[in-house]
Amino acid sequence: MKIKSGFLSVIGAVLTLGAFTATAWATEPLKIVAAENFYGDLAAQIGGSHVTVTSILSNPDEDPHLFETSASTARAIANADIAIYNGADYDPWMKKLLSASSAPNRITIIAADLVDAKSGDNPHLWYNPKTLPAVASKLAADLEERDPANAAEYQANLARFDAEFSDVLKKVAAVKASFGGTKVTATEPVFGYMAEAMGFDMLNYGFQLATMNDTEPSPQQVASFENSLKSGEAKILFYNSQVTDDTTTRLLNLAKASGVKVIGVTETEPKGKTIQTWFAGQIAEVQEALAGHR
Repeated sequence: MKIKSGFLSVIGAVLTLGAFTATAWATEPLKIVAAENFYGDLAAQIGGSHVTVTSILSNPDEDPHLFETSASTARAIANADIAIYNGADYDPWMKKLLSASSAPNRITIIAADLVDAKSGDNPHLWYNPKTLPAVASKLAADLEERDPANAAEYQANLARFDAEFSDVLKKVAAVKASFGGTKVTATEPVFGYMAEAMGFDMLNYGFQLATMNDTEPSPQQVASFENSLKSGEAKILFYNSQVTDDTTTRLLNLAKASGVKVIGVTETEPKGKTIQTWFAGQIAEVQEALAGHR
C-alpha cells in the first residue's frame, strides 16, 4: 500500500511533538512537600535544581502544635510527587491530608518508619543522629528511581550532605567525650535524642512528658524539677523557645537565679540556617555552657 508523503509528514510532526513533550515532562522539577522545614531543607540539598520544595511548618516563632491545615496546604500535598513527614504522632494531619488526595504515583517518606519509631516514642526524631541521614538516603534513592537521568547528581548531593552531617556528629562525639554523664534537664523532651547522643544524664523526664502531652505535672514532679535547679544538680536547662508559658518562664528564671545555664532549642529550623549550621550552633552553645565543668 502506498502512503502519501503528506500523511508521513503529519505522523512525523506528531512524533516530534510527542518526543518534545516527553522531554519537557522529564525535565520539569519534581514537586516535594515536607511537613517540617528541616525535611524541606534536606530535600532541597539532595534534589538541588531538579526539585521544588514546599515546607508546611516553617515559622520558628510559632508553636507547631497549634498548626491548623488550610486549603493551600491540601492543594500542595495533592500535587506533590514526593511527600515527607515525621510520623510518630508528631504531624498526624499529614497522614489525613495524604489519604484525602489519592495519588498512586506519589512517593511518601515517613521518618519514623526509617528509624523504627512508633506511637508513644519521643516524636522529635530529627534530633536523633540517625534520622536525617536515613531520610536523605531514602530520598536520594526515590529521586533516582523517579528521575534516573540525574541519578549521579543526587548521589553526589547525598555524599556531600553525609560528609557535612558527619562533621556535626563528630562535634556531638566530642561533647560526649568531654562531658558525658553530666546531669541536665529540660522543660520538654525536644532535644532528648541529641542530649542522649551527647551522653548526658537527663533529669525530670516525667515532667517533660507531661508538658509535651499538655497535662499538668504532678506536685512531686514540679518540686523535683525545682530542686534540681536550686541545688545546681542540673548543669543545663534546655527549653523549647517556641512554646513558653507561665511554668516555663518561672523555671527559666529559677535556673538563671541558681546559676544554671539555659539553652533554647526549637522544633523548626530557624530562618537563614541549614540543618548543618542549625545543629552546629546548638552544639556550640552546649560546649560553651559546659566549658567551666571540665
